[in-house]
Amino acid sequence: MPEITIHIGGRGFEVSCQVGEESYLQSAAKMLDDEAQVLSDQIGRMPEARMLLMAGLMLADKTASVEDRIKEVEAELAERVAELEALRNAPAPEPERIEVPVVPPQVPETLAELAARAEALAQHLDEKTAAT
Repeated sequence: MPEITIHIGGRGFEVSCQVGEESYLQSAAKMLDDEAQVLSDQIGRMPEARMLLMAGLMLADKTASVEDRIKEVEAELAERVAELEALRNAPAPEPERIEVPVVPPQVPETLAELAARAEALAQHLDEKTAAT
């Protein structure tokens, strides 16, 4: 089990950790040291136990705030997911039926008239060509 020295509030502490966890321990010690430095800047020198207690409480307060925010975000996310599921499960809206006449009513009459004229012309041409 590796032993490393961490520094908190200007004091060194020998601690043991699992193999591979050294960087996590150093990171956690850095956070605690940052809080201890804030205390030291505000209050000055204080007993080691008190400094560690106060720095730990400050980190716990920050952690509680983050956890509260995570719960708010999770609740908001759950609400959005429920809205999305409701939309997915909702029946599709009835399509709006729009009828557009493809052929205006006067077109068939006009076409019939044109066809009759074309037949009359064709018959007239047949008669002329047959006479010659």
